[in-house]
Formats: sequence, C-alpha cells, structure tokens
Amino acid sequence: MTTPPPQGNPFAQNQPAAAPQAPFPPQGGYPQQPGQPGFPPQGAAPYAPVPPQPSGRKISFKTIKNIVVVIAVAAIAIVGYVTSRDDANTASVGDCMHRGSTSDNNPDLEVVKCDDAKAQYKVLAKIEGSFLTDTLASSKCEAAAKDFQYTYTESGDGKDFLLCLQDYKK
Repeated sequence: MTTPPPQGNPFAQNQPAAAPQAPFPPQGGYPQQPGQPGFPPQGAAPYAPVPPQPSGRKISFKTIKNIVVVIAVAAIAIVGYVTSRDDANTASVGDCMHRGSTSDNNPDLEVVKCDDAKAQYKVLAKIEGSFLTDTLASSKCEAAAKDFQYTYTESGDGKDFLLCLQDYKK
C-alpha cells in the first residue's frame, strides 16, 4: 500500500498556520466600505468601465441667439450711421447737393462731391434756428447770400436749420 504524499511545505511543520489572505488587499490600510468613492454601486461589476467625460464646454442655443442679435443690432446701427452721413443736416457752405426725390414737401437732399454728375445745387449759406414761414426763410437767405435761388428748411428731428441753395453749374 502506498501513502499519499504530504500536503504543504514539508519543512514548515513546526510553524504556526498563516491567516488566509483576501484576493485583493485594500489599499491605504483600511477596508473600503459601501458609499465611499471608488466603491462599486450595489449590483455593478467591481471593475465596470467608466463613462467618458464630455470634453470642452457646450454652447447653448440661447447664447448663440444672443450673439446673433447683438451682431444684427450693431450692423443696423453702423448702416444707419453711414447712410446718414451725407444727409442735408451735414451740409456746409460750399457743398454740393443732389435731390433724391421730386416731391417738394420732402426733396431728400444729400451731400455729393461737386465733381459728381449728380450734383444739382450748391450751398451758399447754412443758418441754424427755427423758421416758421417760407417768407422768413427767404429774408434770412437774402441777408446771408444775395444770389440764392432756393431755400430748404428742416425741423422737428434734432437741429432746425435753413439751407440757401443755388443751381450748380458744372
């Protein structure tokens, strides 16, 4: 009859038995408890993959809309400024004018260069102040410029002024 071979280490017969070890000892010296960071939730695999974190900052629709509105308002303001730079209220003595419409009530005068083919009138005098009647405007122009042919008054939206105009001969 044969005897089975001895189990364990034959040279460690007189040493006390070692305590059983856990498959993965806890780090830091303390066992991890449920609810602590890094402890897998109940029912989850202990080594479940971590979902990827979103990279960068997400811009909302509201932010984009607000930016577009600000740009549109700025563009309208710039266009309004550029188009108003050559209105009659910017005219000074010696400037040439062009009549944009045929209406006598609203001739839509604009400043143009005197060498421009559109130049029709030349400003002989510009008088600022309120003018109630065409007769008063004519007498003011007579005092300021003897050779005037037309008067143009503007009032109500900002400065009131009177332009004394003459046909421009090229």
